[in-house]
Amino acid sequence: MKFSYSSIFTFYRNIKSKIVFYPTLFALSGLLFAFVMMYLENRGISRYLVDNVPVLVVNNGDTALTILSACITGLISMMVFSFSMVMLLLNQASTNYSPRLLPGLISDRNHQFILGIYLASILYCVFILFSIQPTGDKYQVPGFSVLLGILFTVACIYAFIYFIHNISQNIQITYILDKTFLSAKETLEKLLKHENDLSTDFPDTDNWKEYHTEKSGYFQDFSTQYLLDFCKEKEVKLEILPVKGIFVLQGIPVFRCSKELSEEEVQNVLERFHFSRAELVSENYILAFKQITEVIVKAMSPGINDPGTALNAIDYLTELLQLRMLKADETFISDDNENYVKVRSVNFDELLYNVMAAIRTYCKQDIIVVQKVGTMFYYLQTQKVQNDKYYKTLSREAERMLEDAGNVLDNHADLAVLSHISHKLQLPQRKE
Repeated sequence: MKFSYSSIFTFYRNIKSKIVFYPTLFALSGLLFAFVMMYLENRGISRYLVDNVPVLVVNNGDTALTILSACITGLISMMVFSFSMVMLLLNQASTNYSPRLLPGLISDRNHQFILGIYLASILYCVFILFSIQPTGDKYQVPGFSVLLGILFTVACIYAFIYFIHNISQNIQITYILDKTFLSAKETLEKLLKHENDLSTDFPDTDNWKEYHTEKSGYFQDFSTQYLLDFCKEKEVKLEILPVKGIFVLQGIPVFRCSKELSEEEVQNVLERFHFSRAELVSENYILAFKQITEVIVKAMSPGINDPGTALNAIDYLTELLQLRMLKADETFISDDNENYVKVRSVNFDELLYNVMAAIRTYCKQDIIVVQKVGTMFYYLQTQKVQNDKYYKTLSREAERMLEDAGNVLDNHADLAVLSHISHKLQLPQRKE
């Protein structure tokens, strides 16, 4: 039962971010509702309304056919246009910002809901259309079902208006950055809440038995509760080797165990590791740093040349780094103040280096961006940290940024700004 539940949960996690997931659910709902209405029509619901509220019922077969045909044609046109707009959004985001943003945009539930409403209404109208008898009397026309089809079409029109508003908002870089930031912030805050008052005691794992995976893909997550229960039951401890978000190849070690496990036990543990071909910020906050960094780099490219976007992205990057400095480099899964599972994560030193290496390479020639980055480092140096070594990491990366900028810039005013930033950050003065 545990295996079945884990398999179902894994399948749901993998498919819920697909653009067809919610539209498919809505389409099936529309199809089911059409059959329900056919059943009610056979039970005489339209006959009752014709006798009591005739104004609500279409009692002419030809008129009903014409109305539903027009509704189906209009809904298909709106759906095609909406899909085209979604593809345009994805193409523009990929071209102007970063391809890594696409999974998050595709998984936007508002777009999926709207497309699902279209599909549900189309299928409903099509199947109701089949049940109409043009030559029948007024009591044989599914008048109430036709009325519902008209109302669904009106609802689709309003959904289309909302869709235009929503997609025009989603295509703005400020909205994309804000959505990415909030998703990563939520993930980080959950991790910080879990780390409060936890011990960091854990035995040395160098001599532990390693176990390999038979799957490949981006390592997204694992079943925390199952691994905790497994460790308690078997009286063992585990270390998760790959960092979340990394692409794991087949045959790569994925965990170590303090005791040797049977083949069945190893298989049960491996089934609790979730791999995917897509990357989502909600699953791995590190991806948010990559996305925001790539937005900064893309904005500073000659083809885009949008330093304003880079400055906005640096603000979001600053807030995320401030949150990350509150988190420890090591993560444990614990119960009753005892650590059972050690989880590897990207340490702050590596994270900041990867972020700043890209920014240094592509932004060092713009003094305004360099100045903004200097402000970011000054702010971070005044914030609370989980480990004091983070301050040294900040100073080292700030010094590298100013050194690279100083090697490129030759204007005396720009060099004076660099000197001021260096003094403000209390860094060694650069020798000319």
